[in-house]
Amino acid sequence: MMSEESRNERKRLKEEYKAHYRKMREAKERLSRAKKTHNISKALKDMDKTQMLESFDSFLHSVKHKLASVEARLDVAMDDLSGEGPSPDVEKQELDEQMNRAKAKETLKQLKMEMGVLYKEIEQQADTIQVKKTIGPDTTSSEEKTSPESNKNSANNQSQKQ
Repeated sequence: MMSEESRNERKRLKEEYKAHYRKMREAKERLSRAKKTHNISKALKDMDKTQMLESFDSFLHSVKHKLASVEARLDVAMDDLSGEGPSPDVEKQELDEQMNRAKAKETLKQLKMEMGVLYKEIEQQADTIQVKKTIGPDTTSSEEKTSPESNKNSANNQSQKQ
């Protein structure tokens, strides 16, 4: 009889241990998922958005460039099919010219955009450190400014005197 009671007690303890172990394992898994979620959200917050936008802009630029190239090739192919197309050398020159123009336009557009962004960043930095502007219109004071033409005239006068 004792052995029967001890077996039952051992089974009961074993089941309690298993239930406790399952609860501990589930708690560890929840903690692990919470840590992963926290790390992902922290990484997203710390991510350099400007770098991501620049890479997206470069990707978009390459897609536009490829699209322009494909359109130019399609135009050349359509001209060949219609029988009205000029000689292959002229076609290649026209295609190269179109590609160069498209590249130049995209590069100029990107450069203008970057310069605008750079100017805005400089303006923000100047605002944060409260620097007085020396170039461009000053919106903070009502002092009388000299016009660019009067500056040119005075520079011309000085150069003529020398």
